[in-house]
Amino acid sequence: MSAETASAPAVPAPASVTSVFVRLKLSLLRNGLRQSGGRRAAYIASAVIVLLFAALQLIGLIALRGYAHVDSLVVLLAAVLGLGWAVMPLFFPGGDETLDPTRLVMLPLRPRPLVRALLTASLVGIGPLFTLCVFAGSVVAVAHGGAAYAVGVVGAVLALLVCVTLARAVAAANVRLLTSRKGRDLAVLSGLVVAIGAQLVNFGAQRLGSSGLEQLDPAAAVLRWVPPASAIGAMDAASDGSYGIALAQLALTAVALVLLLWVWERHLTRLMTTPDGSTLQSDTRPVRERGSAGLARLLPAGRTGTTMERALRYVWRDPKTKAAWVTSLAIGLIVPVFNAWQGTGSVYFACFAAGMLGIQMYNQFGQDTSAFWMVAMTISSTRDAYVELRARALALLLITLPYATLVTVLTTAILDDWRTLPEALGLSFALLGAMLATGAWTSARFPYSIPQEGYKNVAPGQVGLAWISIFGGMVGAALLCAPVIALTIWLNVREGGGGWPLLPVGAVYGAALTLLGLRLAAPRTAGRLPEILTAVSKG
Repeated sequence: MSAETASAPAVPAPASVTSVFVRLKLSLLRNGLRQSGGRRAAYIASAVIVLLFAALQLIGLIALRGYAHVDSLVVLLAAVLGLGWAVMPLFFPGGDETLDPTRLVMLPLRPRPLVRALLTASLVGIGPLFTLCVFAGSVVAVAHGGAAYAVGVVGAVLALLVCVTLARAVAAANVRLLTSRKGRDLAVLSGLVVAIGAQLVNFGAQRLGSSGLEQLDPAAAVLRWVPPASAIGAMDAASDGSYGIALAQLALTAVALVLLLWVWERHLTRLMTTPDGSTLQSDTRPVRERGSAGLARLLPAGRTGTTMERALRYVWRDPKTKAAWVTSLAIGLIVPVFNAWQGTGSVYFACFAAGMLGIQMYNQFGQDTSAFWMVAMTISSTRDAYVELRARALALLLITLPYATLVTVLTTAILDDWRTLPEALGLSFALLGAMLATGAWTSARFPYSIPQEGYKNVAPGQVGLAWISIFGGMVGAALLCAPVIALTIWLNVREGGGGWPLLPVGAVYGAALTLLGLRLAAPRTAGRLPEILTAVSKG
């Protein structure tokens, strides 16, 4: 018996959950890059841009070493990063399968090892690397002396862990909320708050550039006791010899990390043990039939009117589409109007409204998700694809044209610069036409999926594709507007010249660009229907 036992093959020890999740994260990234050369190029391009920006941030912070009030700057920067980590995963593209806890509910995993594994996997990526670069630059900019550097290293690690844990805890707490109809509608308000807050930070940075870093001292005095900024503020205390204060700030950050881990574990336990709506008995009460909306009766007959009504219903009913529209409407109004109130703006800032709403033309088929197959079945020719794209563009114009005009007139009234109103309107119309043209083309060339479940706005492996689609299209739109911009400059430089011709020129030029973009995108759409359907159904 002992001989048989000795000759039996040894059973390998099971791999730890943490290593499995890290390998899973790396495998997802690697397999996403292998799917196509375009996707690989898009991911690499987006990664290079983020890393370049991180390097510039690091160099800038190092260059500020020795400047007065730089400690207040890094504390405020840490607080903004913490806020960004808390809200960005809910409203902006990102994430992967390993970070979505709803995909793990059927696995026999305990919450505590799962939290440890998810946290470790979350540290693998461009976002944590960017944050770590900022914190490393903060250490170099503020720390003086060996003790301060030691506190800075510990503080940077704690701050990074707090940021990542905060993002995952908020995401886990809102997964069920964002997957419900009414809950996702409430997220629209949160997205609006985030958009307004981002613009307030932008205006604060503008004032900071004109007034100096000492303006940050009152806010930093409070934020240096709020994690994760407290971990960064501990460096300044250690540099001044206040080691008790430094230890207290580090301890406060460590306590915050423990509390966030506990909250995250509680939410994971609830997600993995509480049934969701799909397992509950449906409501069998009769549903009242609804007639066609009043707007539907005003739309054209045939495919054009049907497609326009479908697109407008998405704007009103789909939570993620509604959130994108509300955010674009808010930012498009805030940027020009706030700048005009501050006296630092220009009438041309009103073009920002057309630009923000023009982004909604991008990834038109991705908004349909897997339901696009019903649309694809009705497209059998280039003509069908052209009518489909034209109707979607017309639905967008129903909102964008009056809105862009209203924002331009309002900005002009605040600045009392009515002479440049025709120029600003002409530029807005030209920009809108250029974005409709590039949006139609990129929708066919770079489609990506928008998952309806969870808190992600793009399917795993398609993040780089989404960014290259949006920013590549925006660069193309800017280049297409170059003739109108050149005409604007020429009319303003010419002695005694006026800008009134820009209104009709911009309107006609924008309409021509739209028609040209739709014509070019239609054959590509009709010829790539299987690829588009596969891409938008990924999530």
